[in-house]
Amino acid sequence: MSERYLGTPVMPTEPNSALTGPVPPHLPERLGVCLWDFSWYTRAGAGEPYADIEHAMAETVARGYNAVRICAAPLLLAGGLGLDALAEALPIEGLGAAPGGGFYGQRTRWYDSPGGYTIDVRARFFSLLETARKHDVVVILASWEYQQSTAFAADPSWFEAIDQVPLNRRHEVLADAFGRLLDDIRAAGLIESIAFTELHNEVDFSILPPVDAPEDADAPVNGIAAMAKLRARHPDQLITVSYGKPPHLAMHRVAPELEVAQFHVYSYGVLDALQRRIDIRSEGTEGFPNAELRALLRSDAPSVAEYGRPAEWKLKATVITDQMIYGYDWIDAQAWDAWLEQHYGAHHEVMQREIESRVIAIAEWARWRSVPAVVGEGWIGYTPRDGNFEEGPIGRALAEHGIRTALDNGVWGVVACSNAAPHHPLWSDIAWQQRMNTLFLEG
Repeated sequence: MSERYLGTPVMPTEPNSALTGPVPPHLPERLGVCLWDFSWYTRAGAGEPYADIEHAMAETVARGYNAVRICAAPLLLAGGLGLDALAEALPIEGLGAAPGGGFYGQRTRWYDSPGGYTIDVRARFFSLLETARKHDVVVILASWEYQQSTAFAADPSWFEAIDQVPLNRRHEVLADAFGRLLDDIRAAGLIESIAFTELHNEVDFSILPPVDAPEDADAPVNGIAAMAKLRARHPDQLITVSYGKPPHLAMHRVAPELEVAQFHVYSYGVLDALQRRIDIRSEGTEGFPNAELRALLRSDAPSVAEYGRPAEWKLKATVITDQMIYGYDWIDAQAWDAWLEQHYGAHHEVMQREIESRVIAIAEWARWRSVPAVVGEGWIGYTPRDGNFEEGPIGRALAEHGIRTALDNGVWGVVACSNAAPHHPLWSDIAWQQRMNTLFLEG
């Protein structure tokens, strides 16, 4: 009796753990990525997490990471936009002082920068690279400048300079800036410390045109051509962009010219349900905050009118809204977490499945293109600084599921969690980070 024929599966029945694409031989076989983002210069005041780069790097290595991903501020450091003096003496203010005391963003994740100091970003950048080399850490270069970096400065001239670049020229200006910056890195003998370069972080959520926008007389260099231009200048470097939400259901729409499939995997699930309920991510909502948000606020929360809002230019310089700043600054983090924990059960299977399927989609696209894949950010989403849902048992379990899926499917690099870095509370959970990095790096 013959076995019943049930067809031939399109996908392999077992995952392929071999790397999706070749990696330059001088780079690590796997990357345990720590997301330092722009905080290495916006949280560098006395007593802050990045005040001492050597200390921050040593702590990073002690937790098992071998790569850091940063905003290299290329437009500030090498953009040719007349910002050289500012790059050597950048005043950091954060989002500015709030009228009732404290500062805007004080409990908003990534934005809790009190400022109050001036920093030589250029000198600090090369100090970071030298320290990384000393500790056998590689650096992923990106830019957050068209998303938020400039909002932390006390001087609006950085934002104004990059904002004056016509929208359809911005990819080219970024490529030229990174070209000059990589020239300087090479001249300093530090080029082998660079894992790869992203023209920009999350091009789909930044003030940039589509990477594959049509070229014409007004925009002769789109994102694809800009990457090619940078690649021609530095042919030994991997050049790419990153996507905040790649089209997982239609990955053929991603520009095939990416040399690293650096995509982010967030499964908002129950978090999205809460955010929609309290309308925290919108702007200009009449009657904000609504009753559901008011029920979650701290007892000492001022009214929206009393709290005010950051300077208008700072809001233009970032993708977050004044409603988000007010909400995250004044949410009761325990009440926030309690709501998520109470309602998580209805979202558990979908969130687990979504993380798994998105990682696999990224890996399969990368394998099809024969390029290395990296999950540079993940896993749940944007939460208040003091919220502990993603850092707690539920969030850690989802993160581990994503990391194991990445390992099983040949992903080159992965974050333990976007919230696992010196400027986040999760940094204190040393054992978990060591365990996740050991799992991924040692297989």
